[in-house]
Amino acid sequence: MRTHDFPTASTGPRLTLALFLLCMAGATTAQDHEDTSPAGKDGRCRFLCAPELKIEPTFSFEPLFQRPLVETLDGGEVVSRTRQERESGFELVLALGIPTTVPRMGFTFEVILKPFEEVDNEPEVELELNLYIVESEQTGGWIESHFDVVDKISPSERPGDERAYTHKLNLEWDTAVRPFNRLPADRYLAHVELEVSLDYVATGLPRAGDVIGEERFVTGASPWSVSLLLVFPVAPLWP
Repeated sequence: MRTHDFPTASTGPRLTLALFLLCMAGATTAQDHEDTSPAGKDGRCRFLCAPELKIEPTFSFEPLFQRPLVETLDGGEVVSRTRQERESGFELVLALGIPTTVPRMGFTFEVILKPFEEVDNEPEVELELNLYIVESEQTGGWIESHFDVVDKISPSERPGDERAYTHKLNLEWDTAVRPFNRLPADRYLAHVELEVSLDYVATGLPRAGDVIGEERFVTGASPWSVSLLLVFPVAPLWP
């Protein structure tokens, strides 16, 4: 939960859409090159492979562990001291996954929307490097797990931030299960996933002593959150 009211970027939604369309256009170009190259003709790709688009309805819970202690100020005087409440929220994630020819490595571009939020509903963007710990082929298609290094572009969180949006280093551990994996591979439900994501935002969050509006953080904001999501494939974009 953000407890401040920074000026929001009016160009945020347009920037998010532009980045998403740019990524899809780049993926299309890469795929076209793959189809006309010697490697593409025999079904292989050189480095970036055909992207996959997924829609991920997500429920997030934060802070996961220790809730930060926050003081409410009035004229510089402390009038109350409370623990930040643990909250849950719904997000709609558009994810473009790009496999690579490097074993156990891929990329993901995500646009994160909060369609039901009246406050703090600015879109976010994530650029991920995915490092696979367990691949679905190892478990007969049932389970997949990967560690992600993420460049998270989201609304500013600290009082010294000069921009409405800032880059943050985010580390994730995602584990997905395909509950309908017993179905034939040509059935859509066989590819639907139930996923849990453990997130650690390493930079860009309020620290102890930060004063934001009429509130002062006695302890730093918790970097931990957990998300539960369903993954619905819309891809491959190019069968």
